[in-house]
Amino acid sequence: MADRDGNIGAKDYGLDRPQQTPGFHIKGAAQLDFGMRHRLARVFGPDGRTVMLAFDHGYFQGPTSGLERIDLDIVPLAPHVDALMATRGIIRSVVPAGVDNALVVRASGGPSILKDLSDERIAMDIEDALRIDAAAVAVQVFIGGEQETQSVHNLTQQIDAGLRYGVPVLGVTAVGKELTRDSRYLGLATRIIAELGAQLVKTYYCEEGFANVTAACPVPVIMAGGKKLPVLDALTMAYRAVDQGAAGVDMGRNIFQREAPAAMVQAVRAVVHDDARPAEAEALYRELSGGAQD
Repeated sequence: MADRDGNIGAKDYGLDRPQQTPGFHIKGAAQLDFGMRHRLARVFGPDGRTVMLAFDHGYFQGPTSGLERIDLDIVPLAPHVDALMATRGIIRSVVPAGVDNALVVRASGGPSILKDLSDERIAMDIEDALRIDAAAVAVQVFIGGEQETQSVHNLTQQIDAGLRYGVPVLGVTAVGKELTRDSRYLGLATRIIAELGAQLVKTYYCEEGFANVTAACPVPVIMAGGKKLPVLDALTMAYRAVDQGAAGVDMGRNIFQREAPAAMVQAVRAVVHDDARPAEAEALYRELSGGAQD
């Protein structure tokens, strides 16, 4: 009988024994082709962690607050992050070709905020990802949503194409208002995405059981920043996620909607790459921002 209702209570997540990846520093990637590993090594630092800056929001909600001018609001932040997550339209029109960040390109889309967001399709051919020099492509997956099967099909189509060309796929767990962001749901969604072949997964943080979510996912889990929080709360969430097994963060609104985005992204980087505690990172934000109080 499948463990559909959680009737097997005694599960061993092996939290005291990290998953081993012999020969390569990125979780679950040791047996991938060279090109795939080379691209992943651009997304993640030598410590196996990443600070990704997400500013792809416009593909479904237009000029989001803080993203009205990508050239003014986002490009100056690029030196402080490992990867930029954006659409191909923004990359080609605004992002300078001289940036050395890894590019994670949104590859699914369709409906706007005026429609059912789960009704997405593949929105970019994998060959165009190669032309852009993408380090990875991102596909939204709506586990439990109205268009679950279609979004899973979008994912597997891109995974197959990515395997042909050596391009990793980031599976993004989409959580609608009707779905609970608890460890049971997030564990289900992240594991499905990894089992279907995605090389990395982006998901939300949950207060209880997040370590189980990351432990049960055989590929890197990157924490999604979600809605804007107070500075200390956002940094605490990032710290706890990494401490509980996340391979980094992909933040957007918690960075670009700040009074001092450049200060915030450096504080986040201190948490992810330097193991700074939340209070230390908050103090860094206040210092670099000249005392911003948001």
